[in-house]
Amino acid sequence: MSTRSDRRTVVTGIGVIAPNGVGTDVFWKATQEGISVLDRVTREGCGDLPLRVAGEVRGLDPATMIEGRYLVQTDRFTHFAMAAADLALEDARLGRADYEDEPYDVGVVTAAGSGGGEFGQRELQRLWGQGSRYVGPYQSIAWFYAASTGQISIRGGFKGPCGVVASDEAGGLDAFAHAAGAVARGTNAVVVGSAEAPLAPYSVVCQLGYQDLSTSDDPARAYRPFTSEACGFVPAEGGAMLVVEEESAALRRGVQPRAYVAGHGATFTGPSRWKESREGLAMSIRGALEQAGCAPEEIDVVFADALGVPEADRAEALAIANALGAHGRRVPVTAPKTGIGRAYCGGPVLDVATAVLAMEHGVVPPTPGVFDVCHDIDVVTGKARKAPLRTALVLSRGLMGSNAALVVRGAADRPRDNS
Repeated sequence: MSTRSDRRTVVTGIGVIAPNGVGTDVFWKATQEGISVLDRVTREGCGDLPLRVAGEVRGLDPATMIEGRYLVQTDRFTHFAMAAADLALEDARLGRADYEDEPYDVGVVTAAGSGGGEFGQRELQRLWGQGSRYVGPYQSIAWFYAASTGQISIRGGFKGPCGVVASDEAGGLDAFAHAAGAVARGTNAVVVGSAEAPLAPYSVVCQLGYQDLSTSDDPARAYRPFTSEACGFVPAEGGAMLVVEEESAALRRGVQPRAYVAGHGATFTGPSRWKESREGLAMSIRGALEQAGCAPEEIDVVFADALGVPEADRAEALAIANALGAHGRRVPVTAPKTGIGRAYCGGPVLDVATAVLAMEHGVVPPTPGVFDVCHDIDVVTGKARKAPLRTALVLSRGLMGSNAALVVRGAADRPRDNS
């Protein structure tokens, strides 16, 4: 088996299911234009709940992309993940003919936070209202946080290393570390990412315990991180799945890498301890830079976690400065998620997808709805900023205390051998 230093993890396919677009092209167009789609919650049963604003996926009919036998077994969050996986595989031109003789060469890793709340609520209502005979057998699996990994692997015939990461919102980035580890150990391809569906009534009620959740009823003001009006975050549905491959395996298929997964770092600082997250996030950044063999000044853009809580925003701005030094005050920082909401584990995966697209197009997308920045970082606001982008840093923190950083390099900037 090849050693770790011989096996580079590259991105070859991207599939996006997001509030601002289904499919990479639509998503990227809306993202680089800084369009906000945050709006009043319209999901059935949520109208009288304190959460007023969210990012809903309204442009997808799962029945048009997923076979009926899988739809009845699965929750909305898995519908999103399966649809995104299909788009990513198509983008990577990775079909059954490429792995039918070696199904153990392809694995699946997803991250999940909320699980199948909508499916679970429906079945529990039947249990309470009609009795156990009316509860379907798929209740045992559809709610489970690992359902997306299982269904994607079964549906695709993938028999390689499979797993699910349950490490808070930051799990979306941690999933890439697991995928890259599988590639380093000999797996040729991994379908990796996350999608969430936290807007069913049961799921929303569970989130109401988060003190950092925005309950503003004005979509234009509900989610404004790094400003004096920051009042919490807005949740969202959706996410992204990516295909990552071992570089030489992709090249043998005639597929060019879109980006390199270069380095990852992770720490844990405790739930809602935002002052402590400054040090933890900075250490994550340093770990990711070290693994990538990347100097701080090589970072061309930072995709911020952008929680929207004053104390947390200050901690993140200081963490960027601590880890990147003087460069941390000059490097462009963006948070496109302010236009669609935070999709929990799916949020940082959408940021990774956006980072790849930004490097391909030489454009830093703006941070929708944010103008009056009150922290000493260069937040890109108003409109997109053109710039040569070779290396991106993606950050994520979870409400329960996980911190993660991921360094992604553009395809034209092959990472150095750090062995």
